Amino acid sequence: MRLFLGSLAPAAAFTIVAAVPATIRAPELAARTTPVTAYAVRADSLGIRDLLDINTTTVLDLSADGRWLAVTVSSRRDALGAEAARDNDPTYLRTTPVRLLIVDTKSLAQRAAFPIKKTVRAAAWSPDASKLALLTIENDAVQLSSWDRNTGGISVAKTPAGQYVAENSELRWTEDGKALAFALRADGWKARAKARFNELTKGPVTVLDGTEDFLEWDAMNRLNAERAIATWTVSTGAVATILPTGLIGPWTLAKDGSAITVQEDITKKTDYDIIGGREWKLVTQSLGETTGRTLFASLKGVTLSWSDDGRRFATGRDGRVFVGSIADTASRLVLGPPMPVRGATPAPATPDTTAAARAQRAKERFTVVRWSPAGDALMASNGEGLWLVDAATGDKELIIAVPDSNTVLPRTQLATWSQDGRYLYFTEHSRTQWDRAVFRYDRDTKQKTELVRGEKYFNGLRLSKDGATAVLSVANGNRVADLYVADASLGNMRRVIEANPQLAQKPIAKTQLIKYLDADGKSRYGVVHLPANYQEGTRYPTVFLIYEDFFDDTWDAVANLLASHGYAVVKPSVGFEVGYPEEAWQKGVLAAANEVIRLGIADSSRLGVHGTSYGGYATNLLVTYTDRFKAAINMSGKVDIISFYTDSPRLGVRNIHAAEKSQDRIGATLWQAPQKYIEHSAIMFADRIKTPLLLMTGGEDHNVPAINTREMYYALRRLGKTVTWANYANGGHGVPNTTESDFIDYHQRVLDWYAKYLMPVKKPNATFDGQR
Repeated sequence: MRLFLGSLAPAAAFTIVAAVPATIRAPELAARTTPVTAYAVRADSLGIRDLLDINTTTVLDLSADGRWLAVTVSSRRDALGAEAARDNDPTYLRTTPVRLLIVDTKSLAQRAAFPIKKTVRAAAWSPDASKLALLTIENDAVQLSSWDRNTGGISVAKTPAGQYVAENSELRWTEDGKALAFALRADGWKARAKARFNELTKGPVTVLDGTEDFLEWDAMNRLNAERAIATWTVSTGAVATILPTGLIGPWTLAKDGSAITVQEDITKKTDYDIIGGREWKLVTQSLGETTGRTLFASLKGVTLSWSDDGRRFATGRDGRVFVGSIADTASRLVLGPPMPVRGATPAPATPDTTAAARAQRAKERFTVVRWSPAGDALMASNGEGLWLVDAATGDKELIIAVPDSNTVLPRTQLATWSQDGRYLYFTEHSRTQWDRAVFRYDRDTKQKTELVRGEKYFNGLRLSKDGATAVLSVANGNRVADLYVADASLGNMRRVIEANPQLAQKPIAKTQLIKYLDADGKSRYGVVHLPANYQEGTRYPTVFLIYEDFFDDTWDAVANLLASHGYAVVKPSVGFEVGYPEEAWQKGVLAAANEVIRLGIADSSRLGVHGTSYGGYATNLLVTYTDRFKAAINMSGKVDIISFYTDSPRLGVRNIHAAEKSQDRIGATLWQAPQKYIEHSAIMFADRIKTPLLLMTGGEDHNVPAINTREMYYALRRLGKTVTWANYANGGHGVPNTTESDFIDYHQRVLDWYAKYLMPVKKPNATFDGQR
C-alpha cells in the first residue's frame, strides 16, 4: 500500500523515533542551534579537480621471499577516455595508464619499471623474484612480457602467426619459473566477435529470433570463453599450446606441471534463474596428452575450491563438502549430512519445521571457505561459525563462533593463511561501533593473538610465502588508504607510499556513526559527514546519499565534495522486505532525517537527497512519498521498472532477475504481480512529486538506459513540475569517465542544484569551486 507523506514538522517526525528523549521538544532543539544561511567556500577546500587527482595504490604481487613488491599508482584522471559505447564488446580493451613501481620492502626504495605510464592488466613474480611477468596493453592489444629485475630489460612473447594473447588472459608461472601459462586466441575470433558486436549495435538491420537458445547478448558474452591455453618459455621464446581452443572458463595448472584442469562451458540455453548463468563441465588433462578425463559432468549448483598444488579440490553442494583430486574417480564426503542410501526409507514428505529442527539442519550444512596452502586442511563455515577441518579425516574444530542468528557479534573473515598452514589471519569488524582488528590463529597452540585494533581500516592483507613479510592497506576513517609493509605479526609497520600528500592540506570532513530506529522500530546505522568547517550548535543544509546499507566511513569522493561546500551528508541504512522494497527508504531514510535533526546537525527546512543507480531509483520513489526534501537528484536510476524489466539487453537477464529474485526484491514476475510493478514505478506517481528534481544520465549507459530515466523528465514537464535533465551523450553508468570537462560539469551541476534549493547565498557563485 502506498502512503503519501507530506511535509512533516520536526516535532511530528520525532514520534517515529523512540530514541528521542521525551523531555526534549523540537522547538527547544531549534532554539539551541542556528541555521547557516550562507557558506563561503575556502580557497583550500576540496574541489572537483582534486577528485580527479586522488591516487589509488594497488598491489599486483608480492615476491615469495617478501622482498619485492609490484605496485601500481593511478588516479581517476588516468581512467578518463572510457568508451561506454563499447561496453560488452569482448574485443574492447579499456585503458587506464598507471605508474608501475617496484618496491624493496626492506629499504622501501622504489623504482619505476617504465619511464611512462602504461595500462597494466596483471603482474606476477617468478618463484625466485628475478623476473616480473606482465600483461600490458600496447597498440590496442594485450602484450605478454617479462621484466628483468636486475637489468630492467624487457622480453616480449611472440605468439604464433594468426594468434594473439587473449583479451581475458590469465597469467601464471610454472613452478620451476621457466615458463608462463596464458590464454591465446585466433585472429579470426576477433573478426567474428567484432562483426557480431557491430551487427547488434549498428545494424543496419538486426534480427532477433525468440526460438534461439540464447539471448543475443548472452551468446555474445559466451564468446569470451573461446580460447586456448599456451605456455611461453621465457629463455627460448618458444610458445606451445597445451590445451586447444574450446569454451574454456577458469583453469588450474598443477604445480608439478603434470596436468591442467579446466571448466568447459556446456550451457545449453539462457538461464533466467542466474545472472550470467553458465553450466560448466570439469575436465582434467595430463600435459602432453590430447584427450582429457571428465571429473564432473556438470558443476551446476556446485562450489569449487582448489588447493595450491592444483591437484586437490573441495566441492560443496546442498550443505555437503567433499574432497577429491584429479587422480581420483570419486570424491569423499567430509562435512554435512550423510548421503541418502539407495533403497532406504525416504525422508518424510513434510519435514520437521520446529525451531529446534531448523537450527539442527543449519548446523549440519557447510560451505567451503578455503584450502590451507599446505593442503592438509580446509576452512568451512556453517550457521555456528568458522571451522577448521582435517582434509584427511574430516575431523573438525570450531575456531571462530559467529552464529548466524547473532547480529551483534563482530563480522569475522579469513584474510590469509600462511604457506606452511600453521597461521590463519582474520579480520574482525564490529557491527555496533567503528572498531576493527586483525588477529592470528595458531593451529599448533590453538591460540588467537590480536595483532592490531582500532578505528582504522586494515584491508588487503597479503603474506609472503616464506611467512616473514606482510603487506596491507591502512586508512583512517574518511581518508584514502595507503600501503604498508610489516612483519608477520604486523609489527614494525612502515608506509610504502604516501599516495596523496596533497590531501593533508585540505580541510576534510569529520565523520560520525549514528544509530536510530526506523519506522518499524528496528535499529539502523548511518554515517554522517559533517561540513568541513563544522561548528557545533549550527544547523546545516543536509544531503542524504541513499542506497541500501551504510556503516563504514571509508573515503567517499562525492560526500567529501559536498561537505567541503558546507553541507552535512548523511548515508542512512534501510531494511528490505521482499515484495515491498519501496517502503525501505520511506521507513529508514526519513527516520535518519529525524535523528540528524534531533542531533542539531540538519536544518529541517533544507534537506536534499540523491543516489546513483539503485540509489537513484530509490530517490525517485522517495520523492513520490514525501515533500520533506527541497532538492533531489536521480543519477542513472530507473523510474519505470516495467519498461526496465526486460531492457538493458547487454546485461542479459540481469534486469529480469533483479526484479524477480535479487536487488529490486519484487519477488514475482511482471505477469504474476503486475500491481507490484506499478507500485514500484515512480513514473506512475509523478503527479505527487513536489521536490525539484535533477535527472543525470549517460547516453551510453547500458545498465540503466537513459531512455528509462527520460520518461520522468517528460512526465514532470507535462505536469508543470520543476525538473532538469542532464544527459552526457558518451557517458556510461554513473559519473562520466569520458572527458575532464564531462567529469567537472557533472559534479558542478550537483553543487549548483543543491546551492539553488538548499543554500541561498549572498553571492551568485559562492558555491562554484573555480575549477570548471
